[in-house]
Formats: sequence, C-alpha cells, structure tokens
Amino acid sequence: MRVEKEYMNLEGIVEIRIFNANQKDFYKPTPKEFDIEDLEFRELMNNIPVEIHCLIPYEEGNDFIIQRIGNFTLDKYNCADDDVKGRLLSKLSPLFYEALYDELVDVHKNQIIKDIRFVYYYKNKLSKLSAAKIVFDMGKIFVTTKNIDADSSNRVDLEYRDFDEDKNNIMENFSQTGSYYNINGKYTWSQGIYNIINRAKEESDDYFNIVFDLVIPEDKHIVNKIFDITNKDTALCDEIIRIKTRDGTLKTIEVNVYSYFDETGIIIRQGMINDITQHSRDELTKPVDFLLDGFKDSTKLALLIEPLNIKQYKFSKGFYYIIEKDYGDYIHSRDILNNIADKDVIRRLENLIDGEINTINETFCYYVDGNPNRRKVVDLYLERFEYGNATHSLGFLTDITEERVKQEQLTASNENRLILIKEIHHRVKNNLQILSSFLNLEKRAYKNDPDLIIEHMQTRLNSLALLHEKTYNSQDFKNINLKDYLIDHDRKTMDVVDFPNKIEFETYVDENLELSLEVITPLLLIIDEITMNSIKHAFPDTSSNNKITKEIRSVGNNAAELIIKDNGVGIGDSNKMSKNLGCEIIKSLTKQLGGNISMFKQDKGTAYKLTFPTQMEHTME
Repeated sequence: MRVEKEYMNLEGIVEIRIFNANQKDFYKPTPKEFDIEDLEFRELMNNIPVEIHCLIPYEEGNDFIIQRIGNFTLDKYNCADDDVKGRLLSKLSPLFYEALYDELVDVHKNQIIKDIRFVYYYKNKLSKLSAAKIVFDMGKIFVTTKNIDADSSNRVDLEYRDFDEDKNNIMENFSQTGSYYNINGKYTWSQGIYNIINRAKEESDDYFNIVFDLVIPEDKHIVNKIFDITNKDTALCDEIIRIKTRDGTLKTIEVNVYSYFDETGIIIRQGMINDITQHSRDELTKPVDFLLDGFKDSTKLALLIEPLNIKQYKFSKGFYYIIEKDYGDYIHSRDILNNIADKDVIRRLENLIDGEINTINETFCYYVDGNPNRRKVVDLYLERFEYGNATHSLGFLTDITEERVKQEQLTASNENRLILIKEIHHRVKNNLQILSSFLNLEKRAYKNDPDLIIEHMQTRLNSLALLHEKTYNSQDFKNINLKDYLIDHDRKTMDVVDFPNKIEFETYVDENLELSLEVITPLLLIIDEITMNSIKHAFPDTSSNNKITKEIRSVGNNAAELIIKDNGVGIGDSNKMSKNLGCEIIKSLTKQLGGNISMFKQDKGTAYKLTFPTQMEHTME
C-alpha cells in the first residue's frame, strides 16, 4: 500500500491517491476513549446523499476525536456507530490521519474550507473516486464526501468527447496520430493511439495511460515533467519522448498535453500524440508504412501525406533525398517556401495553405538550403480535401532536374527526350487521381475490411513505384523491355502480400517484346487485380502445389497477348464474378489499354486472355 498527495494548482484541489490498500489500512478497531454526545440533526444527516463525518479537535488540533462517521463508510467496514464514536482518528484510521493531517490542521487553525479528491487504485486499476470538502464550524471539523462513479461519465455526450470507434477515418490511420481525454481519472483513446502502440484495444485501457506506461526509463523524467506542468497554472506542454511497444519496437513520439475546464467546471486533460519515428527500410509496423513502402526506394519521387499539417505530416524518403536533409534535421514549416525561386508559385502555395484554393500543380526551381548554386527542378502536385469533418491533404513531389537539364541540352527534334518530359508531367498529375479513384471505390465496397483496402493499395503502389524507378533510369521510353519489369513485379508482390499458403509464380515473357510506358502502366495494374483475385479466392487453406502463371508474347501487327491463369478451385458463377469490383476495375483498365479481355476454360482453375496493342499514342499536352 502507498499514498501519494499532490496539490492540483489548476483545479485548486488536493488530490490524494491511495494504491492497493485493504480494509485493515482504513479501519483498526480500538477501545473507546471519550464519551461523546450524538450530533443534532442526526436523522437529517442519515437521509441526505452526501456523507458527513464530524471530528472534534483534540490537544489543540494535533489529533481528532470522532463524533460521527457516515453510514456508507460504516457499512463498508462492517462496523456500527458505537464502534467508532469516541475514538481518536490517529488510532482508528492511521491511513486517513496521516493523509489528511496537514489539511485538517490548516482548516482548524485558519477556519478555511479545503477541497479534497480521493483516488483509489487496486492493482493499478482505478477503483473509486471520492470528492471531499473539509469545513470548520461550531468548533468542530466536518468532512463531507461524495463518491463518483469511476466506470462512467455523464459528460460523454459532449460533442468534443464523443468518440465513435466505428467512424475512425482512414486519414487517422495514415497520419499515425491519435488523441485522448482524461476525465475524473478515466481515459478515452482514439484509434490512432492504438496504431502508434501497435496493439488492439483492451478492456483495462480506460484506467491506464497506455502510452506513458510504455516510455523507456531514460525518458520517465519527461513524463513526470508533463504531469507537473499540466497539474499547475501552465496548462500546455509539448515534449518528445520514446516508447517501446509490446512487440519491442522503439518509437519516438511527439506529445502535446493540455488541461482546461469544461463548461461545467470539470477539469479535462487532453493529449494529442504523433508518431515521428523514422523507420528502417525493412520495417512495416503501422498502416501508413504500407502506403509509404511503395515509394521507399525512390530518390526522385516523394509521396506527401498531410503536407499542409506541420505536426501530423508523413513523407516518403524521396522527399528528404530531394531537399537533401536528414529526417531528424528537417522541421516542417512555411520556411521551406523561402527556398522556391518562383514568387508566383510561393503565392499560390500560400493560397493553398490558407484554404483559398484546393489544388496546385506546379513545376519550379528549388534551391537546396536556399543556395541558387544548388538548383533543382521539381514538379509538385498538392490537393486539399474535406474528410471526416476535417481538412486533409495529399500530394506528389518529383525531382525532374536531370531530365530538365537534358531537355535543355537536346534539340527540339529529340523525340525520346520530349516524351520523357511529357511522361513525367503526365504521371505525376494522374497517379494521385488513379490511386484516389481506386481508394474511393474500395472504401465503398470493402468498408468493413480496411486491411484488404490497405493490402490492395500496397500492391498497386509497388507496381507504380517500380515503373517510376525503372523509367527514370531508362534511356528509351517508347520501347521498354517488359521481362525485367515482371521479374521484379513478382518478387515485390510476394514480399508484400500475406499469402494464406505457399504460391509459386511462373512468368514467361517474349524476349523481344518491347512496349511503351503508356501500355505497361495499365497492363501491370490489370496483372495486379487478377493476381490478387487468385490469391484471395483460388486456393483454399488445404490446397498445395498452388501456381499462378503468366505468359506474354507478341502476336504480330503491333499487338501482344497476355495469358494469366491459376490452378485453383475455379469460378462457380462467372456471371456473378463479372459484376464484382475487381472485374469492374479490370474492364476499366482494359478499355484504357485499348485491349480485349476474356475468360477461357481449362481443366482446373481460372484463366484470362488479354489482347492489347504494343504501342499507344501519347495524349499529354
């Protein structure tokens, strides 16, 4: 058993925290020492909802004779009024005597009123709260107490504290931020907190600070500092601390905690927590990593999540390559705009930040560290939008410096270089729209299965990231050899997707088949969709020798053919299958490709044949 006492300056109340005390700590039977008369209005006191205890100062207030103990307390300790009346408080309840001595003496000597809050814990779980008031009147000390239900709060209907776990939106999962409220010792946690600490909600979480409990020993003093500050006149505290999750992952988090009174005078402690950890290239510990991982190896293309939020942003590693700063050295603020050479671009970006416009698509010169001799040409696409009653933002940043320099050195007749520049602009402008379209479709179709949405997004992002990686290093954007793409594509798919059982990929590609970039992009996305359908539906848990085969060959007349099949259980109702979301996406991509796709029969499994042109005309402006 231990007792902690702290004056909560912000509330003007003394909080006494009692841990793991048993009945013997509160009540020790002792012989009667004084004959004490009953209080007047005894019957009235027995019938009001607040407990009233009466103490008579003894030896100038160094001890106190008990004249009355409230009925609730008597029942709790299985004793009667005659068992407590006429005893000294120091002998009958040493625990309360020591805990309340300073307050009782102060009230007796100065005839003031003091507010006390008792907080009882058992095995580190909040078990009871009790609000007390100490008053001196008629030469006696009266202690009134009122118990508070530790399991519920009558304020949960207030809008700013109304957390509906079924409505946690996808942006919180992506941004890896969360919030909590602490009201009368009870916590309410948002879903983002569980993303940060890498676990699901547990029943006891309402009674613990599930984040601060994970703080490593070296940073415990920072947690003490946070509590000290938010319990005193200064109500706001910003700190950086490190935690170690149950699975052993070390994370660095930014903590913003503040205290305030609600409209009824109850003190609220609120925390905003943001995971600012820079994970190693092989870690996938949270949902946002599934999204960012598709861009992890790119040094020229950056995915920007929440770039308009200076505290809750997440950027892929390409961003730090482009601006040439280490992750730990970069501080996100409007100051980065000072490194942009084009003043008109700065003005439009400020308009976007201030909410005057919703989209920006600009190419401009960026000076690394503000130095004009370290110029980079970058293409930026940013979009802001409303989601979940809040404003969010997404974007792409692309380093096109090398391509722009080469463009300046080549003549206007260099067709391949012209295609390079157009293709970069085209892809940066359209990729976010493609991803957003898929995400919107799947949010409606799979709203009850967010893990499936994330897995599908990860596969598509890997395909697009693979295209960016290889085409940036290619010398020919009209005649690209497909074989290398598909070998890497198979490997990345196996690394990303959680297979229920082992599946073998076999891929055969015509060595001489060359395709344009406009063809490869939708072709790989079609392969993604068919492959994911096979993985999810073709192979029961008991199956073995599972195989997905792809064969791509030229069929002449500037056309090629893809045969993709599995040896799974096949499709029972092809008409029903043709109407699901995956098939609709395949049809849309086939139309974009200008091809023709159909299913064909085989002894076992499902098979598709796609015929498509090997070249498509550029449509970029």
